[in-house]
Amino acid sequence: MAKAKTTVFFCKECGYESSKWMGQCPACREWNTMVEEPAGKKEPLQQAFSGGRNRQALRPVKLEEVSIEEQDRISTGYQELDRVLGSGIVAGSLVLAGGDPGIGKSTLLLQVCRNLAGTGHKVLYISGEESLKQIKLRANRIGPVLGELFFLCETNLDLIGQAIQEVKPEAVVIDSIQTMYREDISSAPGSVSQVRESTNILLQIAKGMEITVFIIGHVTKEGVVAGPRVLEHMVDTVLYFEGERNASYRILRAVKNRFGSTNEIGVFEMQEQGLQEVKNPSEYLLSGRPEEASGAVVACSIEGTRPILLEVQALVAQTSFGMARRTAAGTDYNRVNLLMAVLEKRCHYEMSRYDAYVNIAGGVRMNEPALDLAIVLALVSSLKDRPVNPKCIIFGEVGLSGEVRAVSLAEQRVHEAAKLGFESCILPQVCMGKMKQVDGIALYGVRNVREAIGLI
Repeated sequence: MAKAKTTVFFCKECGYESSKWMGQCPACREWNTMVEEPAGKKEPLQQAFSGGRNRQALRPVKLEEVSIEEQDRISTGYQELDRVLGSGIVAGSLVLAGGDPGIGKSTLLLQVCRNLAGTGHKVLYISGEESLKQIKLRANRIGPVLGELFFLCETNLDLIGQAIQEVKPEAVVIDSIQTMYREDISSAPGSVSQVRESTNILLQIAKGMEITVFIIGHVTKEGVVAGPRVLEHMVDTVLYFEGERNASYRILRAVKNRFGSTNEIGVFEMQEQGLQEVKNPSEYLLSGRPEEASGAVVACSIEGTRPILLEVQALVAQTSFGMARRTAAGTDYNRVNLLMAVLEKRCHYEMSRYDAYVNIAGGVRMNEPALDLAIVLALVSSLKDRPVNPKCIIFGEVGLSGEVRAVSLAEQRVHEAAKLGFESCILPQVCMGKMKQVDGIALYGVRNVREAIGLI
């Protein structure tokens, strides 16, 4: 008789299953992604995990028969998080939150649970990493917990499913998915098969019982959620926390959202009482800006529908070696090289003789082409050691021939600058015809880089 297979191989990227190891996954064509896992007998999911749906609920329906109401969206109590999620939580959705260790994932979701319970919603917080005493210490730091907020320390999904059936909450938090396991799968918690099957169960609970489920996921050294990449395809929304652990700010970004835009960001600040939302990121990022310093220019970027003002810094110094050094922090390194080549070719600045360092102050990362003109003028300002007017804001895309091209939402950028007290704005000339005059700020349209340099 043939010997039964005791191990199988899974692809970490797409979850493809094979009885033997292969160098390249035949499904997603990625190399060296097959990992070995013990083969476990898969039993059918329990009836409880389907939420008790009857067969009549599964009949095909027309879109006209589906009703969408405003109360289907539940506010989290944080405008920044609501904006990223698409104006609130959708009942029955599965949300995955990832980020570096210690960045504030558990703290934020505990604060969300506290807000939901305080507004009359029943919430269940399930932790597989902390004890109840540890959770209480963290909860005491963020403030008193009121309402129907229940806590459970468990990693067995069969017991978790029973607890959800008994409590019948409106929202559930799983902290974290890498600690959950199913008894009928012999591999260790956190393995590819356990993470995939655990998420599949939580998906059926969310859809079957119309419960919003938040999943916290660990990330690898590459910055992606640990486990198979199919995990991100199964959930409805994928959120990532960005920012340095030692810095006070945190940026929450959606890389996938079935119920809203993926261009919105939320800005939070880590304080003693937990994460607090920053409702005006522009003012926060421009705080402490040096006055009368060469190489410092204020630009405006758009994240989703929100204009954000930030400071672009450049330092140009005489090179001590035969080859000039280039460094870019917060923006695309290749884009900086391209803009310096435009300055050398179109404006006849000998940039190849100088080291250049470009930085986006505040630690944020922006790759929007609208920052091109600000980077160019910051480089020229540092090269000539002449400061730019601190009350002037600059934005525009720069082409290879030195022309300044149009950018989207120019009027919103100007209004944001006027709100923060800026007095002048340098923008593409092609945007001037579509804009109305804004009180308190002078507009200067430029057609190419030379005109912009002449203005400053």
